[in-house]
Amino acid sequence: MTNWKSQLPHYGNSISENIKSSTLLMNLNACFQIRNSRLFMAVFSAVLGNFSFGYSMVYPSPVLPVLQGPDADPRLKMDTPEAALFGSIYTLGAAAGGLGAMLFNDMLGRKMSIMLSAVPSYMLMGGASNLSMLYVGRFLTGLAGGMTAASIPVYISEISHKTVRGALGSCPQITAVAGALTLYALGLWVPWRWLAIAGGVPALLMVTLLCCMPSSPRRLLSLGREEKAEQALRWLRGPDYDVNPELSAIQHSDLSQLATPVYYKPILISVGMRFLQQMTGITPILIYLQTIFAKSKVSLYDAALVGAVRLVSVLVAACLMDKAGRKALLYTSSMLMFLSSLTLTITSHTTPCPNPPNMPISTVTNLNKNTPHLLGYAMGWGPITWLLMSEVLPLAARGVASGLCVTVSWLTAFALTHAFTHLLDLGLYVPYFLFTVVCVLCLLFNAVCIPETRGRSLEEIENYFRTGPLRTRLH
Repeated sequence: MTNWKSQLPHYGNSISENIKSSTLLMNLNACFQIRNSRLFMAVFSAVLGNFSFGYSMVYPSPVLPVLQGPDADPRLKMDTPEAALFGSIYTLGAAAGGLGAMLFNDMLGRKMSIMLSAVPSYMLMGGASNLSMLYVGRFLTGLAGGMTAASIPVYISEISHKTVRGALGSCPQITAVAGALTLYALGLWVPWRWLAIAGGVPALLMVTLLCCMPSSPRRLLSLGREEKAEQALRWLRGPDYDVNPELSAIQHSDLSQLATPVYYKPILISVGMRFLQQMTGITPILIYLQTIFAKSKVSLYDAALVGAVRLVSVLVAACLMDKAGRKALLYTSSMLMFLSSLTLTITSHTTPCPNPPNMPISTVTNLNKNTPHLLGYAMGWGPITWLLMSEVLPLAARGVASGLCVTVSWLTAFALTHAFTHLLDLGLYVPYFLFTVVCVLCLLFNAVCIPETRGRSLEEIENYFRTGPLRTRLH
């Protein structure tokens, strides 16, 4: 095994000088020397958990109309409070999953935390004979979702290099949207019990593939397992890549401790992003999408169409992430959501329900009104905030801090989702007005607090928060 420490040049005493020198050496490695095929395989294996996350989050969308309908099984029939609990208890489970990730991300590692999220909850809902079984199964799928939401973005950011980290960092959102789209599409034809059973397939495949993938080299180094870290990085980058400079940059980054208040800023930024992302209303809108469409007299097929639009939007964001930059896409996303929410607030307050759904013009009109908010979210505040969370959090606290961010995110989602059905009873304009105000806050938060991380290594980003003179480089 190569002793990479003995081959390092003398960089000087300053940590920032060490990182800059190591980064310079990393850039001297020609891009063609990196082979990304194994990295892509590792990312694909991990983001299968996000597919399950997206699938399970919107599961009530096609199920609630059935369980609230006149032909529902009397043992499972739901009224408004019970439907609100069924939709929102997922977010409570996700908050618990975030708390679990605070412990397991550092105790077991990122990869094992992701694998641990594959709890057999779908079978419980598929075979439910009473409401309690549905609630418990829904809570457990939320628990798994919270674990993956806290662990997968961190794992991907730590195994990726900066050339592709933006694109790969959007993969969790892409697969989550793909999972939701799959659920919407299957919900048009597949009975709700079989929808639950089908949801367990991606989780099983995820665990099988991740068994063959490496752990995070950054976490291995933080544990002092230098040889394992080198093996993992060499596996991810290919045999022709010189791993020594990258290992050196990671090692020097680990030398700093988080005992100073300067590290509170990236944690607060991450928590703020997670809170605002949920306050845009994305979770209740997705969970109750078909309920909203039913109130608007829109065809239930439009839920699947909206899912397809979201998928295209996230793919566009993935292509632009490393070109346009994170902040530019967040500005665009915030403006689109603001204009959409403001329009929906005005029209839902002043316009009566449209004509019956068999009239094409009403369907198209309402679809056009609802789509921009989801499209705007999918282009920025959806994928980018997850990526930024994993980028700006300092390595020494990344496992715990990501769990904290996810817990805050899903506690916010729980409160908002649980209240959403009651807000709908007051009129669609009430929640949409709230989302309009939040979009203004998103614009201000992006302008004042969020740094531009495009083209920076994780070590450079961490050094930005540690040393004041470098701050202008990231804006």
